[in-house]
Amino acid sequence: MRIEIDATKQELRLLDGKRVVKRYSVSTAKRGLGEKNGSFCTPRGRHIVRAKIGAGQPLGTVFVRRRPTDEVWTPELHAKYPGRDWILTRILWLSGCERGRNRLGDVDTMRRYIYIHGSPDAAEMGKPGSIGCIRMRNKDIAELFDLVPAYTTVEITEGKA
Repeated sequence: MRIEIDATKQELRLLDGKRVVKRYSVSTAKRGLGEKNGSFCTPRGRHIVRAKIGAGQPLGTVFVRRRPTDEVWTPELHAKYPGRDWILTRILWLSGCERGRNRLGDVDTMRRYIYIHGSPDAAEMGKPGSIGCIRMRNKDIAELFDLVPAYTTVEITEGKA
């Protein structure tokens, strides 16, 4: 199994060999693609799922610093914390594999805390909107989380034929 994320199409594909197993609409960074720390961009290139966080948590579980807060997202909670970067349901924490591109130094994906994670129901998928992470619908990230093991390869591109 491997994951391909096409930032142009705002689509995540789960593949088994060349066969597409699942397709999901996602939201990558509003500022586009880029690897620099502090850029608020989604990093390109080859990554792995370094850690899977949130197994067994209910849909909508709120995470802060990768730990569940015992809250479940609601519109009322959202209104109480305007501007919060909501990380919900599950986290697939990415680590870059390409030294100097997305690994180590000021381009290190893992040190930038780049995840594939769930987001509020109102978050729009299919267009860039995050601050670097790859956002998914809660039911989709829960499904993907159960389908992929740790160390699954993740390729993030600007489009692939």
